[in-house]
Amino acid sequence: MKTILVIEDEKPVLTNIVEILESGGFQAIGAENGADGIQLAKERKPDLILCDIMMPLMDGHGVLSELRSETATATIPFIFLTAKADKTDLREGMNLGADDYLTKPFRRKELLMAVNARLEKQAAMLERYAGERNLAETLRSKMQDLEQLNQTRDELLMKLIEDLSNPLSKINLAIKMLKNTPPGASRDRYLEILQEEFNREISLLNQVSDLQGLLTLENVKLLRQFNLLDSKLGNTR
Repeated sequence: MKTILVIEDEKPVLTNIVEILESGGFQAIGAENGADGIQLAKERKPDLILCDIMMPLMDGHGVLSELRSETATATIPFIFLTAKADKTDLREGMNLGADDYLTKPFRRKELLMAVNARLEKQAAMLERYAGERNLAETLRSKMQDLEQLNQTRDELLMKLIEDLSNPLSKINLAIKMLKNTPPGASRDRYLEILQEEFNREISLLNQVSDLQGLLTLENVKLLRQFNLLDSKLGNTR
């Protein structure tokens, strides 16, 4: 059940509005001055506020200004009740952030229609805001996943560079030794080393090619979930 706060200094009018709202299926609470209305708004966090403009001590504009300055009450829909449709008052209220106006006297149907319409707009706005927030969260999550994927690719690339450098060093050493070694058993051994390290180099290059297809976001997340990727990288370093 939606809660409506009514701020009205004329008690008979306040009582009548509360009764209309309750008959329309709302929970209505009333305040007879602006200060009490502000206090109730902060305590009860109503779904909508109906507030008279012309009140002693603090008028409706003062109430609205105060509520809009507080984070907890800044977005509560606010409808002014006014006995006169003065354009200056209306414009001032709109500038302060009023959502609608009702000119007194008004009928029961007019009051309930205005309240329901404003609540529906508020619900639509909150739904749209929730959708945008969910979209932002989804995008943020995807960005984090992509950063994790890029980090993993960088780690694997560094490991592959290290692995590739080892066979190259041995190949380079074997070539130098062959230059100064006469034909025989030693020369044959250096040729075997060259062939072994060459095959290892080709194998590593093939692994790089295979990783392009295997290193997907889903695979990386799964491997990290079971600490398989991190342990593998750690053990090979």
